[in-house]
Amino acid sequence: MFTSYLFPISYAFMSFPVAAMLFTLPFLIVQYRRHGYIHKLRALVLYLLLLYLLNAFYLIMLPFPSSRHNLPLSGSCIQVVPLQFIGEVVRSSPLSVDQPSTYLTVLRNPAFFQALFNVVLTVPFGMFLGYYFRTRWVVCILLSFVLSLSFEITQITGIYGFFDNPYRIFDVDDLITNTLGGIAGFRIALRMSGLLPRIEQLDSRANLSTKRVTYTRRGIAFMLDACVWLTAAGILSLFPVPCPLWIVLGVYFLLIPCWTRGQTFGKWIVRIRVEGCSSSLRPWMIVLRYGLLYGVTFGMNILQFNTAWVNTLGPDISGPARGIVLLADLLFLIHLIISMFKKEPLFYERLSRTRNIIAWPEKQQQADTVELPLSLKRKGESIR
Repeated sequence: MFTSYLFPISYAFMSFPVAAMLFTLPFLIVQYRRHGYIHKLRALVLYLLLLYLLNAFYLIMLPFPSSRHNLPLSGSCIQVVPLQFIGEVVRSSPLSVDQPSTYLTVLRNPAFFQALFNVVLTVPFGMFLGYYFRTRWVVCILLSFVLSLSFEITQITGIYGFFDNPYRIFDVDDLITNTLGGIAGFRIALRMSGLLPRIEQLDSRANLSTKRVTYTRRGIAFMLDACVWLTAAGILSLFPVPCPLWIVLGVYFLLIPCWTRGQTFGKWIVRIRVEGCSSSLRPWMIVLRYGLLYGVTFGMNILQFNTAWVNTLGPDISGPARGIVLLADLLFLIHLIISMFKKEPLFYERLSRTRNIIAWPEKQQQADTVELPLSLKRKGESIR
């Protein structure tokens, strides 16, 4: 019996890396927007939630029919009698109230085991709602019911029309037992909350000014910026405008950061901005920073795809020029990898005397106001 459950669980673990990859980018963006940084415990809980949902989905949906053109189920596809499984257990088990030795036979009854499975299935869901999301018990009941209802609708519709006919019945007892499991998990989470760190207090001692902006965060900002300026350059190229790509790069990385105090769209999304290392951000710092990165480093590669420019060089110069660009790209890649491992700034940051910082003045101001009374309190205690 347990072998039938190991089959969908194995599929859930095999598909988890793919689901985690798709989940990571929106997860990181949401965490940067809401909290300003990534907390390891919060990330662990949310990835465990993703793994749980995959397991629950496969346990409910697998095994699939052998063909999309499956035959209809024999009998009714909908069971609407509440707690019908109790009657099935009583009828199919040699249960006698005055004979306790018959009680154990209930545990081996398939109908009882199926009902118990449906309860246990949503216990982790209720625990996540109670511990991480801190919902009320009414909301937990509602969400557990909605989760169970989504499973039942998916089954009765043959995964929304993928199969010709439903391959499992819509059972109201599943709604009842799944909802019961959700509220049971919710109560367990409340009992265990004293043994675990409180989610709402994870950021109480976080000081964003001391946290380093990771290369992962910068990479997300870079990809978001690339989506914007490449789209803008493509649109501008439809018009008779000379050098549309260079115009877009100049506006996007020189004018906009000067106006927004070192932020682009990508940096705004992940809540970071460029700041001067030893002084306030000056326009020449922005020009030097992005001029070296996009004007020189990227500019060399962009010019290689400009056929008219390459033809002006001639074959004797264009070949060595391409070699120089490839060598420069290789050196930049090595420099990037070393800087990532050593957690050091890149060359254009050193030359422009700039760095990335977390851009969340409201939260930083709140942290400062919290730390100030604490410091005064300690000072007062030391005076006494």
